[in-house]
Amino acid sequence: MRNLDPTDPPAIGGYPLLARLGAGGMGQVFLSRTPSGRPLALKTVRPEFGADPAFEERFAREIASSDQVRSPWAVAVVDYSPAGQRPQWLATEYAAAPALADWVEQHGPLPESAVRALAAELAEGLRAVHRAGLAHRDVKPSNVLLARRHPLLIDFGIARAADATRHTRTGGVIGTPGYMAPEQVTGGSTAAEPGDVFALGAVLVYAATGRGPFLRRDEEPSAAQLMYRIVHEEPVMDGVPPALVPLVAACLHKSPQDRPTAEALLEELGSGAWAPDLLPGLDAELASGEAELRERLTARPTASAPPAPTAPALLGPAAPTPSAPAAAMPLTPSAAPPVAGFGPPPGAYPVAPVPGAARWESRVRAGLVAAGAVTAVAVVAALAWPDGGSGGGAPGGTGGRTTGGQRSSPSADVLPAAWIGTWKGIGPGSTSADGVVTSRTTQVTVVLTLHAAARGELAGRQISHITEAGSGRDLGCTETLTLRETHGTSMVFEAATSEPTDASAGVLCRRGNVYTLVKTGETLTLADEGSQAAGSPTHLTRSSR
Repeated sequence: MRNLDPTDPPAIGGYPLLARLGAGGMGQVFLSRTPSGRPLALKTVRPEFGADPAFEERFAREIASSDQVRSPWAVAVVDYSPAGQRPQWLATEYAAAPALADWVEQHGPLPESAVRALAAELAEGLRAVHRAGLAHRDVKPSNVLLARRHPLLIDFGIARAADATRHTRTGGVIGTPGYMAPEQVTGGSTAAEPGDVFALGAVLVYAATGRGPFLRRDEEPSAAQLMYRIVHEEPVMDGVPPALVPLVAACLHKSPQDRPTAEALLEELGSGAWAPDLLPGLDAELASGEAELRERLTARPTASAPPAPTAPALLGPAAPTPSAPAAAMPLTPSAAPPVAGFGPPPGAYPVAPVPGAARWESRVRAGLVAAGAVTAVAVVAALAWPDGGSGGGAPGGTGGRTTGGQRSSPSADVLPAAWIGTWKGIGPGSTSADGVVTSRTTQVTVVLTLHAAARGELAGRQISHITEAGSGRDLGCTETLTLRETHGTSMVFEAATSEPTDASAGVLCRRGNVYTLVKTGETLTLADEGSQAAGSPTHLTRSSR
């Protein structure tokens, strides 16, 4: 991270810019944060892409597709620019973790145990992507973060939208040379699931040897040479641990039909056992990055030189427009066990938000609940959140992100007496299934019970019941909540524990989700960013229960 440049605006889309993370072919990448203090990577789009009349629609479509993937192995989309706003931008969760490409460049190839664990973890991530009916299409070392809990796949949609623009303009192929499947090279086609598996094999060769499978030591071939080798030559496996050669070779098979699926890879590899101590020095590097992140989140943003005499105009938030909640539904029993409740199910994929100004209102302002707020990346959830006023400088936000009015300084570090009691909401569930959502629900019920607590103490619990149509399974989770921040009429809670509401349902519940609740009279509404489950209650009201 480095300080902002003098010409950088103080905020984009209502999100404050805190530091520069880097730059790439798409544009600039900034560190930002949500009103509740969760760190974000905010990526801007270069003006020449926005000048393409078709890019905006393609950008929204790709981001909407990316947002269908919610899993512990993927960085979730939090928000993106509404139609017509410039610069266009995308906000995703941020993890203070090195990319595989940077780690290997600085420390050399990974040991065999780490390569095997990485293979299993990334196969898990791709299985979640493929079960959503999608393909990542840009799996490469720079798009894999070596985070604390799991390696993370990043950059699902924004690069694909740009690649499609380049493809349209030039007639060229779409992908990253060296990690493209042969069928992409020869047909110029968009990579599907087998293409992701091919790229995974190439990433594993890089992790084990420090170079791609079609590179030879100390050479820098052109993109054309690489693509020729991908189609006509066998991969170079020198340096890959012998025990992993058959699996990697299968991933790199020239024929897509002969490659294993992500599911088959997991059957052979077993569950991932990722831990920072697999790589000497990674734990210390993560701790250092997390410490710097905490400082950046709490410090006032500074530029690297005195501000220019005329600063760019602040791109303020658009006026919110309430709408209906976007759907976030659990998978069928054959899929990965979902998580439900306030927090996001890694196995649940929301229906794509409607492009245009109303899409994020439909996912945030529509209200509370179950199976839907954006997953807090594990490494981020472990951080200490900034105290009082962490959301300062990010009022509301584009497309209806709101903190329920002005976020005032906390008048007291305790839960107000008016919040204490039981709150309940019931939604009708959803009977829709559109090829993305593969399960239906008949009812969603949320019961929140709060008791007296000071900041940092347990303040209560929420119980969600999500009834799956047909099977009748309860896909909900029960969470104990810690009071993290107090802001007048809004409170920030974090899930300290999370367990299946029905222990026999086989769902997987993860702790660490953060929620901002706003009280208006005798009603509580979720005012944090995130997607809502279709058919969820829009509000919680006081209950005698």
